[in-house]
Amino acid sequence: MESRLDQQYDFIREIDKEKKIIRQTYLSDGSRKENDAEHAWHAAIMAVLLSEYANEKIDVLKTVTMLLLHDVVEIDAGDTYAYDEEGKKTQRQREVAAADRIYGLLPEDQKKKFRDLWEEFEACETAEAKFARTMDHIQPLILNDASGGISWLEHSVSLSQILDRNKNTAKGSLKLWDYSREKLLQPNVENGIIKNDIEDKNNT
Repeated sequence: MESRLDQQYDFIREIDKEKKIIRQTYLSDGSRKENDAEHAWHAAIMAVLLSEYANEKIDVLKTVTMLLLHDVVEIDAGDTYAYDEEGKKTQRQREVAAADRIYGLLPEDQKKKFRDLWEEFEACETAEAKFARTMDHIQPLILNDASGGISWLEHSVSLSQILDRNKNTAKGSLKLWDYSREKLLQPNVENGIIKNDIEDKNNT
């Protein structure tokens, strides 16, 4: 029977696979797409750096842990692109099965703790989950803007899609969402990288 430490080392080896899950967002210099582990690391540092702007007081360590764990399920489930409507239909089912297997590698107490944190992130109801979700959503906006909107252009992403994707982002930090809309989205709408379909609809 595996010891506690055997189980923990098994989990550590398994989550190394997260480095191989490629996302659709490019690095800031546009040289390549980021992977899940890079995304989680970046969002976790953002949470430490920007926690002062949370709408509510948060436990920063809990929020950081949540961010470091939130995409581990994609080792099995794969990355579901934010604007892949077909993929979203089976996303929850795939990710729950992945959570069962991957968190199941851990000792029972840590399995429950980590799985509960993942479910808390998914439910997006606590102050920590709301702020973690804000980091998760704003991080790709920062990189998309910095890389010249490569991913937005590749997928012909529209403003209405981005706003729908971010409909709950302000729940974690109104300040950061307002800043991101002004500094990251609006300039890319004005230069045509993001299609302003909202304006188009208003004109018809």
